This record gives sequence, structure tokens and C-alpha cells, in this order.
Amino acid sequence: MKQTTTANTPATPLYNAYHVAEATNGKRWIRIGTVFAHEDGQGANLILDALPFNFDGRVVLRTPKSE
Repeated sequence: MKQTTTANTPATPLYNAYHVAEATNGKRWIRIGTVFAHEDGQGANLILDALPFNFDGRVVLRTPKSE
């Protein structure tokens, strides 16, 4: 699958996708995928790396933090 690239640089994700699970000590944020913009700027692809157990259908998208 082709992702958005410019001048031979890797695509920069718009968002990381998370499943927020209830845990005994609060909530657990589990990264399940990434969102990349289309080259024409008119949409995006959500690439899922995993589907959580007991998935409730909600995916939370958050801007990636620089590492």
C-alpha cells in the first residue's frame, strides 16, 4: 500500500490510533494503528496493526508526539 511521500522522505503520520481500555488502575491507551493523509489532501488512510479484544467500536485518534 502506497503512503504519502514527498521528495523521497517517508510519510509523516497525521495521527496515531488508540483503543482506550478500562483497567483496574484507570484507563490503558493501546496503540492499534496510524493515520496517513492522501496525497491530494482530500482524505486519509487508517492502517490498523491490531484489533483489540472486547473492542467497543471506538478508535481514538491523537497527534503523534515527537520521540
